[in-house]
Amino acid sequence: MEATTVAVLGSTGSIGTQTLDVLRAEPDRFRAIAFAAHSSVDGLAAQVAEFRPTAVGIGDATLAAELTSKVPAGTEVLAGADAFAELATRADVAVNGVVGFAGLGVTLAALSAGRRLALANKESLIAAGPLVQPLRSVPGAELIPVDSEHSAVHQCLAGHSTAADRLILTGSGGPFRGRTGAELSRVEMTEALAHPTWSMGPKITVDSSTLMNKGLEVIEAHELFGVSYDRIDVVIQPQSVIHSMVTFADGSTIAQMSLPDMRLPIGYALAYPDRIETAFGAVDWSCLGHLDFELPDTASFRCLDLAYAAGRAGGTVPAWLNAANEQAVAAFLDDRLRWHQIPDVIEHVLSQHDGGAASSVPAVIAADRTARRLAVAATKAMSR
Repeated sequence: MEATTVAVLGSTGSIGTQTLDVLRAEPDRFRAIAFAAHSSVDGLAAQVAEFRPTAVGIGDATLAAELTSKVPAGTEVLAGADAFAELATRADVAVNGVVGFAGLGVTLAALSAGRRLALANKESLIAAGPLVQPLRSVPGAELIPVDSEHSAVHQCLAGHSTAADRLILTGSGGPFRGRTGAELSRVEMTEALAHPTWSMGPKITVDSSTLMNKGLEVIEAHELFGVSYDRIDVVIQPQSVIHSMVTFADGSTIAQMSLPDMRLPIGYALAYPDRIETAFGAVDWSCLGHLDFELPDTASFRCLDLAYAAGRAGGTVPAWLNAANEQAVAAFLDDRLRWHQIPDVIEHVLSQHDGGAASSVPAVIAADRTARRLAVAATKAMSR
């Protein structure tokens, strides 16, 4: 069997490096032909030396010459904003591990070219869902989610002709589960970055701590599976063993279970409809102990309800939500905003939404820019 070719966009980040673990484990099944990262020249050079792809991309064009000097002769080096999107069209599967709204180009390019998109960049689908949906019908195009929750739903639905009655997205609750509002007002950055079960990049880890990550996943689930917001629930599952569940009309609930390991959903997305032969995240049932469930505390963690409201509003409201959150989290990571002020910034920005529709890529980009500008202004006002 001929190996499936893979392009890893955001290859030096958390999703990218775990994708490479899957490629190492299944060398006869997958062949990496392209990598791309924003600015990590040394990281890219090391990956190229190991996997010998035909092409490599660097987002920061000023680093192109340095990267060229560090990769083998004959390796094509692409640079600049369009490098990621171009490389996404060259492989059988494009893994979109780019963080934030910047991943939109990869999503649109891969699907437009009729490629399989292994999507770990939820923001592009959230901000531009109405633009992404028509591309899913392009011949050859296929969108397989890599987020553990959506991968779990995809696995639960596989082989079922009956539509789901409810989707139940699970979450660990993050590092602040059970804390009161007063306690949350004193949160420090080191605490927010200490996730209890998952190892992720700083932005996603902060999103998990505010439950915005779960809110974004609700919007993504709506876009991926066509289920209304009234039939998408969130349940806290602290052990992170049940990654999501699907309930059908007859009352049956199917769950996908494994230990927390992103390499499992990555491998699933690369090999679908088959499965890889390497076991990532297998549960030892003799020592699992117990599974706990609880409802999220939306009074203390307001981002979840903000995301539901933005999703229901539609148009460019989800794009505004995503942009405001990215700016607020960046300000928090830069020590310019307190953790408990993140939802304040988002709520303030959403209150000024202009009613725009997500009718084109320029419209979505304009919405993103407007929301970011408002978020920056709100952050400055709150930090005084």
